[in-house]
Amino acid sequence: MNYCKSVSSLLVVVTTISVQLSAQKKQFTITEATNGMSTTLAPKSLKNTSWQPGTDNFWYSDKKDKEEFWTVVDCKNGGIKGTVPAIELDGPKGKAPAIPALKWLDMDNAWFMKDKEITVATLKGATHSWSTTSLVSLPEKAEHVTVDKSKKIAYTIDNNLWMWDHVKGKVQVTNETNKDIVCGQSVHRDEFGIDGGIFFSPKGNFLAYYRMDQTMVKDYPIIKWDTTPATVDLIKYPMAGGTSHEVTLCVYDPASGKTVTMQTGTTNKDHYLTCVTWSPDEKYIYIGILNRDQNQLLLNKYNAATGAKVLTLFEEKDKKYVHPTHPLTFLHKNKNYFIWWSERDGFEHLYLYDTEGKLVRQLTKGNWVVNEIVGVDDENMKLFITASKESPLEKHIYSVSLEKGKMTLLDKGAGMHNALCSEDGRYVYDVYNGAGIPKNSVIRATDGSDNLELVKAEDPLAGYDRPEIRNVTIKAADGVTPLYGKLILPTNFDMNKKYPVIVYLYNGPNVQLIHNSFPESGNLWYEYMAQHGYIVFTMDGRGSWNRGINFEQATFRKLGDVEIKDQMKGVEYLKSLPYVDKDRMGVHGWSYGGFMTTSLMLKQPGVFKCGVAGGPVMDWKMYEVMYTERYMDVPATNPEGYENANLLTKVKNLKGKLMLIHGTQDNVVVWQHSIDFLKKCVDENVQVDYFVYPGYEHNVRGKDRVHLMQKISDYFDTYLK
Repeated sequence: MNYCKSVSSLLVVVTTISVQLSAQKKQFTITEATNGMSTTLAPKSLKNTSWQPGTDNFWYSDKKDKEEFWTVVDCKNGGIKGTVPAIELDGPKGKAPAIPALKWLDMDNAWFMKDKEITVATLKGATHSWSTTSLVSLPEKAEHVTVDKSKKIAYTIDNNLWMWDHVKGKVQVTNETNKDIVCGQSVHRDEFGIDGGIFFSPKGNFLAYYRMDQTMVKDYPIIKWDTTPATVDLIKYPMAGGTSHEVTLCVYDPASGKTVTMQTGTTNKDHYLTCVTWSPDEKYIYIGILNRDQNQLLLNKYNAATGAKVLTLFEEKDKKYVHPTHPLTFLHKNKNYFIWWSERDGFEHLYLYDTEGKLVRQLTKGNWVVNEIVGVDDENMKLFITASKESPLEKHIYSVSLEKGKMTLLDKGAGMHNALCSEDGRYVYDVYNGAGIPKNSVIRATDGSDNLELVKAEDPLAGYDRPEIRNVTIKAADGVTPLYGKLILPTNFDMNKKYPVIVYLYNGPNVQLIHNSFPESGNLWYEYMAQHGYIVFTMDGRGSWNRGINFEQATFRKLGDVEIKDQMKGVEYLKSLPYVDKDRMGVHGWSYGGFMTTSLMLKQPGVFKCGVAGGPVMDWKMYEVMYTERYMDVPATNPEGYENANLLTKVKNLKGKLMLIHGTQDNVVVWQHSIDFLKKCVDENVQVDYFVYPGYEHNVRGKDRVHLMQKISDYFDTYLK
């Protein structure tokens, strides 16, 4: 009676995915549970896939009788065109030669790099064999190597930018003697969709680059323990409310050797530069200028030759924050038009503008999110995207009319579809997975006329004892918003027994855990723990990604508040289940999930018997400027929000067992977060467990991750079994 009433009050919707076929099957090892889906248990897929420019030919590398080669699919004529011998590179000692991925320069030429030597491979006539030419051998210290289709190459050495072309050879573009002025690298700590600092113009005639002055930012020590005595690497880490670095965008002209700086702000440089995009004619550069408060974005147009501002095309504003993460996408033929991403109507959608800033039309609309632009065919006035239109738990491929906004679904099959579009937009390579679908690889004609299935992967987990997985929908703490989760039941489940529970969570911005994907659980470690007698529960609460701006902004200025309320709704659901042992509940998460794990242990003491928090933020005043101030504002204007989220002041609340884990060289959530927490535990006479991974930054990967997951599993076995 009470059980039924409790479930009804939560408005829980449950669907079951049955993946358990027989009790006489294998158990996952901890190695398989940790790395198996990317190694020994990875579903079969094609390697080194690409579309050959100017053709309808799709390429992938293949192997037969230990011989590697390229297979070429002629999509226009409907089948395998033939094979091309591989260019083999010497692999690691004792291993077979490696075949390099093709990075096409044009229809007949591709490049690859090995040991800093860049080689161009050219297709030879009808035989489709390769001839190779060494383009240049770069210095050993060269990083951030960028090869343009013009065969010009840009790269960095330490904090300076260099360029190579076949006329002048190697040229030092910048000559900054202060190591804290950095050129040609990613800025703003990779926020705002920034993943590099080098921007060749469309024809390769000019080179734009970020110049970041960090001299005003305080040094932060990262201790390196691989020498005796240990050494210190001083990095620049601007913390919330503190002084940030100053960034400009420069343009280098290889012909004249001159550099021009875009005039993005001479008096106030405390802002962020993103969305950097060249105009197709190379005359202008478009830059998004986001203010320090991150609630106003100006899309500006600059004269690339003089650096002068030409005009502000438009302004994006929001009472909480604007979060630009994409450059402009220009149409190929109608070059006076571009596509802009915006959340102005509450969801990430696409808008067509002209180069004077006039809005032509909104291209996509609805209560769903555009995920990617994968191709443009403006000859037929079509755009190709992936989006969550069918469900926030899935990703599908669509064509969008640039004239009328009409959308057409291009794929088939529920799940997560990833697309690679041919240059002319006639075909799309669709790789997808979902419940019961390990991985299918299909070439689809975007006019719907034809499909060619290249690989239908067998289930690599078929021989394993897998648990029953239930998809769960719960109402958020606001009583309205649906939240999606998964309940993974123990193998050999008996509903008359009571089982311990592990709640795994992240629940932070820009991350979504719950998808219709393979494996159905979302993580083989969940299934490993289910094989060892645990129920595992995971759910995306408000604040996480892919549900629209209101869903994400629910946590604004109060991180760790709404998320906890939503996760506690998940706990309420778990406690309503007769087979859940509410006295044996554990919680685990990493990074933002580590912050959430620690928050739950301290703000909801006694709910969880134990928790494991990896790389946790303990005090948001010690986290980076760009991320923290977007979601929390600065400490001076939001002292209550920062104090409520500060876990260092709540140590005395701890009940149960808590283990903290941190990488000693973490430069994302710096080690001081957990060290300061340990000091508070000592001061307050509170016992806590602790483990570090020497030499690791924010995540533990590779074979050492197996050690990490074994440690976490053992901790739950110790305190929940």
